[in-house]
Amino acid sequence: MERNNAIDFIKFFAIFSVVVIHVFPRDSQIGLFILDNFSRFAVPFFFTASGYLFGQKMIHKRDSFDYFKRYIIKILKLYLCWLFFYMMYDVLILYKDAADVPKEFAQYINHFSFLDLIYYGTGTSGYQLWFLTALIWSVIILFGFFKLKKARLLLPISLIFNLLGLFGQSYSVFYDLPLSTRDALFIGLFYTTLGFFFADDKFFKKSGAITAKTNLSLILIFFIIQVVEGYLLEKILSGSHGEYFISTIFLTAFLFLFALNNKTLGKDLFITKVGGRALGIYIVHVVFIDIFDLIISALRLDHISDNLLLKLFETLLIITMSYISYDLLQYFKRRLSELVKIS
Repeated sequence: MERNNAIDFIKFFAIFSVVVIHVFPRDSQIGLFILDNFSRFAVPFFFTASGYLFGQKMIHKRDSFDYFKRYIIKILKLYLCWLFFYMMYDVLILYKDAADVPKEFAQYINHFSFLDLIYYGTGTSGYQLWFLTALIWSVIILFGFFKLKKARLLLPISLIFNLLGLFGQSYSVFYDLPLSTRDALFIGLFYTTLGFFFADDKFFKKSGAITAKTNLSLILIFFIIQVVEGYLLEKILSGSHGEYFISTIFLTAFLFLFALNNKTLGKDLFITKVGGRALGIYIVHVVFIDIFDLIISALRLDHISDNLLLKLFETLLIITMSYISYDLLQYFKRRLSELVKIS
């Protein structure tokens, strides 16, 4: 199956946006607030891309259960390995800073809940791992509906949950939903299902009639609407800071549609190669942000920690370090696998 270069090309900008969200102080300047809201397409796009690639395999493979099983095991192993890594990292930091190590270690262990670990993917400094648990549960639900031949029913159902989830975030000014909505049910499921439907030739042909010029215009319009929507909700109506909005649905859909209609976009570009490693960068980058902040603190440069140029340098450095380190990990993993086969 031919690789879609455009998806990887856009993934580069998506992972850049994720790092921007985590590095920049969103409220210090209006420009940074706009940048933060502008970047909110990133994680929905990742879910949509994952759903699309999963859908391609499901629709065109005879033994769909075998692929489903391998896919879930792969993501689960990734989650468990990095959960362990971030737990060990947290313990190292705890031993470095804690006044009463046994007491604080016990508190750290006790604060984990079963639901946090298996569903929300939270509890460690690796807060970004929620994406992996959300993807696992989204794919499990999607596969269940697919096998029951009810996948078309899941799209409107997941859309309803996605809209309800807004009341746990950006739209909480109207009604405060007392649930954490950064999860599979309220975010991951809809966008993963949307991507799955883009993999369906009939669905794609119906939505793919739009011209490239119109598509780009709609992408620009919904980028602007997303920023305005976020500004009105948080700054004018004093709502909670939003991680996604109503406009994000349309923005993600048109952005992904553009990628499908322009498959060679970004071919042979280095940033497209980086985009192909987006998941690895996403998993690793948080620890590098933390290390960078620790170095700034150790050098007693906290007074310039919010400097715009420093933050831009940090963003580029974090992406570079994350890319190199994850590439090295994959290299050593392949070498180890080869050595095991030889022995």
